[in-house]
Amino acid sequence: MNPINRILITGANGFIGKNLGVRLRELSRFAVSEFVRGDDPAVLPQLIAQADVVVHLAGENRPADPNAFAQVNTGLTLAICQAIASQVASGGRRVPLVLASSTQAEQRNPYGQSKLAAEQAVQVLTRDTGNPAVIFRLPGVFGKWCKPNYNSVVATFCHNIARGLPIQVNDPSLSLALVYVDDVVSSLIEWVDACMNDVANAVVYSDAKWGRVLPCHLPSLGELAAQIQAFGNCRTSLMSEPVGTGFVRALYATYVSYLPTDRFAYDVPQHADPRGVFVEMLKTPDSGQFSYFTAYPGITRGGHYHHTKTEKFLVIKGTGLFRFRHLLTDERFELTTSGDKPQVVDTIPGWVHDITNTGQDELVVMLWANEVFDRAHPDTVAEKV
Repeated sequence: MNPINRILITGANGFIGKNLGVRLRELSRFAVSEFVRGDDPAVLPQLIAQADVVVHLAGENRPADPNAFAQVNTGLTLAICQAIASQVASGGRRVPLVLASSTQAEQRNPYGQSKLAAEQAVQVLTRDTGNPAVIFRLPGVFGKWCKPNYNSVVATFCHNIARGLPIQVNDPSLSLALVYVDDVVSSLIEWVDACMNDVANAVVYSDAKWGRVLPCHLPSLGELAAQIQAFGNCRTSLMSEPVGTGFVRALYATYVSYLPTDRFAYDVPQHADPRGVFVEMLKTPDSGQFSYFTAYPGITRGGHYHHTKTEKFLVIKGTGLFRFRHLLTDERFELTTSGDKPQVVDTIPGWVHDITNTGQDELVVMLWANEVFDRAHPDTVAEKV
């Protein structure tokens, strides 16, 4: 059985801290200790003595008093480094330190200078004691649970657009550098594991190492605003953005996390006639659309063919008879499916097809088409089977 490693997270109630804590608790090999805003720094030596790794996320971003930058960002880091150094000097265990710094450390402003001083304190700790340490200079971080109207434009835009509130874009061409919080957390955990492995193998560090989060996304402010606004429009157009990979995937997950509970659900149009109903659920730019329809007992739907369009049908309730006829050879084919045994039925270009409810109850059928319906070019030609 693998030993349980205790990770001390400072700033555990912050944006990154909350995400890291949740992920660590999902992994059976970790236990988590927390140091949060308002805790007495005097407890740090005891917490560090019990920890296998310290992930130092605590920091001050927008204090009322600029002096708090140095007091928190630099002062707290110094206190942690001193506690670790004292433990090592007294013959205790080395405790790897992972520091979340900021790309602002390259800037000559109070916040950036306080972060630079924190980095320097960690570097001194490592050079003097050989204690493993890793420094991350993070750009803007976005994702769920980030506080809006604070220090994240992504959080503010997502929060406002999700509520129909205005946003302000002063310079649409302004270039941003952003990393997704899940990628940050994964990188932090990778370094936690690496540092613990180095301690187990008695590896002595001569200097702090530098961690990096990839990928780093580089949208302009205008592109960011436009993409989040497009997410907000999806519910009326039913046209989904390409949210399956990359930056748009991460940004969409972030946007949805800011929806208020009264917007968790939304209505879609329902088209009803004597045969049943037809409801479109979702459209995509390049992967077709999803919908469902119903048919009352004895009702036949369809009766057409396509030249290029293809579809997949899945009966989820009731029993349906699918009939096919080849347009040129008049070859015929039939099959019956029901919700009791899920089976996908493809429609084939050049084959006329329909479906009849042969059961006693309402027929409910899921439908995927490989293209979004275009009324000007429907590729649907009426023809009896």
